[in-house]
Amino acid sequence: MAAAAMATLRAHQACSRATAVADELPTTLPPAFLAFLKRNGLDVSIYAAAATLPRYVRVKPQAISEIPEIEEELGLKLSSLTWLPNFFSLPPEAQIASTQAYQQGKLYGMDAASGAAVAALAISPGDHVLDVCAAPGAKLCMMAEFLGDSGSLTAVDISRPRLAACRTMLRKYDLGRRTRLYLGDGTSFSLLPLTGTSKLSPANVCDDQCHNEEPTEVTGNSDRLCKGGFQKDARAEITSLYGEWRSGRTRQEKRAAKRAKYLGIPEQISWDDRAPELFFYGVDSGVVGMKVADVAQTCSDSQNTSLRGYDKVLVDAECTHDGSLKHITKYEQWGWETFERRFLNEDRIASITSLQLRLLSNGFRLLNPGGTLVYSTCSFTKDQNEGVVGRFLATHNNAELQEVELARQWPCSPGGLPHTLRFDPVSSNTSGLFMAKLTKLGCGPSNKSEVGGC
Repeated sequence: MAAAAMATLRAHQACSRATAVADELPTTLPPAFLAFLKRNGLDVSIYAAAATLPRYVRVKPQAISEIPEIEEELGLKLSSLTWLPNFFSLPPEAQIASTQAYQQGKLYGMDAASGAAVAALAISPGDHVLDVCAAPGAKLCMMAEFLGDSGSLTAVDISRPRLAACRTMLRKYDLGRRTRLYLGDGTSFSLLPLTGTSKLSPANVCDDQCHNEEPTEVTGNSDRLCKGGFQKDARAEITSLYGEWRSGRTRQEKRAAKRAKYLGIPEQISWDDRAPELFFYGVDSGVVGMKVADVAQTCSDSQNTSLRGYDKVLVDAECTHDGSLKHITKYEQWGWETFERRFLNEDRIASITSLQLRLLSNGFRLLNPGGTLVYSTCSFTKDQNEGVVGRFLATHNNAELQEVELARQWPCSPGGLPHTLRFDPVSSNTSGLFMAKLTKLGCGPSNKSEVGGC
């Protein structure tokens, strides 16, 4: 009865919000974007909520007691989200960048729907966690908070500038001690956790039978670890909280990076014969003191059945961003030509679901049996969400959708597959987000169709 009453209340609130913003329907959406919405059966009126959508921030647990001081500095009240701890809503025009709380790393901007995707993982201290598409870093910071003083966090992204943004956030919020950042391709990334032993004990995930900003002082051999000719007996040393392995880029790679920046897409680096580059690591990440050969231990070359994969994996996949009202609002101000070039070009749309499927498949490949994976996008389209998950399930009989129990109290709607969820501006008062929670069942027959299988 309580669930039915909650559903009725949400429907009433959604109807009220839809009526309130009906007169604010944007008239400047470009023809290419309108055609995209029509092809995907999406209602253009949902973008009317962009002007009234609240801004959300996450306050670090250690700073919750300082809420009154933060409110005084902002000159407004923070409205606590009862369904998502440590999240608060602000008026859309609120500016936080100039506040001491923001500058001192006590809070950061993050849409509540994105926070829900992290919460669905149910990360706890001691977990080994993988973030397959880490940039720009807010979800990464939230995951690091949940880890606390044990476990490890490994993050990979294909864009060097966006990975640098992750590094900046981890430093600013002092959350990088147990983190490794890798520049690499999430569809083929194979590096395993380094720190301790996984909490989950089933068979090795690499077994075929399991598949249906501030200056940093680095000492020792660190500089020799990334100049191409790695010395396998060299060890990483560090004299501060964080370290970096720097590698030079070829002229061709620099040209490709410049073009990618103009197009607003990830750098098109060929990773076929190139290992992921260790971009950043914390003092407790497990890297310090290790040999290069051990740091680079991968799923594919491992013969050690004692090695484990990840307990929790987040695949917040690259998408067309049509559900991110923050992106839509920005491009309405900057000019739609950039949006069309970055997100609506034909090649990108044609290949995006294939990329998403490969990201999901590889993240699942590295997941421990019994572990949890959350797949999410900020797209409204079915092709990039239920379509990708459905195709994945059809070729992975050791994967199973699970209920997100926390979602019983969340302002979201059911997705098109069992246990999947959707957030949207009208019913959730957030940006758009699709979410699917999966687990890996025990080992079964080898699944030869799994992308990137060991």
